[in-house]
Amino acid sequence: MRQAVIVDVVRTPSGRGKPGGALSAVHPVDLAAGVLTAILERNGLASRQIDDVLMGCVSQIGDQAMNIGRQAVLAAGFDETVPATTIDRQCGSSQQAAHFAAQGVIAGAYDIVIAAGVESMSRVPLGSSRQGGSLAPGLARRYPDGLVNQGVSAELIAERWGLSRDELDAFSAESHRRAAEAWTQGRFDSQVLPVLAPGSAEAVTTDETVRAGTTAEGLAGLNPAFRTDELAARFPDLDWRITPGNASPLTDAASAALIMSEEKAAELGLTPRARFHAFAVVGDDPMMMLTGPIPATRRILERSGLAISDLDAYEVNEAFASVPIAWARELDADPAKLNPWGGAIALGHAVGASGTRLLGTLVAHLEATGGRYGLQTMCEGGGLANATIIERL
Repeated sequence: MRQAVIVDVVRTPSGRGKPGGALSAVHPVDLAAGVLTAILERNGLASRQIDDVLMGCVSQIGDQAMNIGRQAVLAAGFDETVPATTIDRQCGSSQQAAHFAAQGVIAGAYDIVIAAGVESMSRVPLGSSRQGGSLAPGLARRYPDGLVNQGVSAELIAERWGLSRDELDAFSAESHRRAAEAWTQGRFDSQVLPVLAPGSAEAVTTDETVRAGTTAEGLAGLNPAFRTDELAARFPDLDWRITPGNASPLTDAASAALIMSEEKAAELGLTPRARFHAFAVVGDDPMMMLTGPIPATRRILERSGLAISDLDAYEVNEAFASVPIAWARELDADPAKLNPWGGAIALGHAVGASGTRLLGTLVAHLEATGGRYGLQTMCEGGGLANATIIERL
């Protein structure tokens, strides 16, 4: 069977996804074009060698509409013959792009493909593609009480697993500590590209979202973010403990991974860094919504023949602190291996770009520590989750 290997992964810094954020002046097409250009330049490739570009993006409206993947390819100066498409699997969009890319290589449909993702949450707010939409009658019949937003789902997870506010805040402070330490140690230097925003004299070189001085005590002063009178009446037993401090910040960023067949890498003289070992994608309860990484991990472990103890690191997206904590409890996972360089609470969650960002962090961590196997999994809107196991080469 053909092997799909990862040759390179790059990303931009994370900018705060609000007006005035470090990358808010950068059009998302240009943000994505930057990582595509870097992939070619860093690996000595011509754009005509790329069989396809698969771009994850969640809010495909406004500046991110009209197949932003194709627009980014053209903005990057790629040959017009290079195709591209845009994928929406909610927060796992670029992880799904990497799956499709690798599976295409394994099937023989591709030799070289770029999986990427982008989201400018300052310019295209999360949920804006839903504005004016109504709940389909078929969904309303199946869920007569209605579904909820992800913040409420995070609250329901905290309630079901008995996670205290103190535990959520402590986890979040540790995410910032780990991320700040990783930056200090230069762990992200090889994968993060400087971005010069229009009108700026200096390039953005580090994640704007990391706050090195974050403490659990400081986070304890923040108010719950998702409680309303209507929701409090609907869920009278909820303690309402999800705050901006124990949730991932809105973020602007782009990321990209260069994926090819093992044979093509050898032909080009490129050194593969890791190979795709196993894939899984699942659906789960759309009300709890964010619990999907639990069954996705169980499925991929079963398919791969590996145990959780065989894995040297796990990147479980920190959309909310309750998600990775509940995941770790259910899988009996080692907390030291969980997001060892910090997670989305600190590094940001530019939803369309997060999948390939996590992939880059996982590859780099395995290389830095000599680990062999790594797991990446991510909760996704609507009760979905992807899981990926990679093997360092």
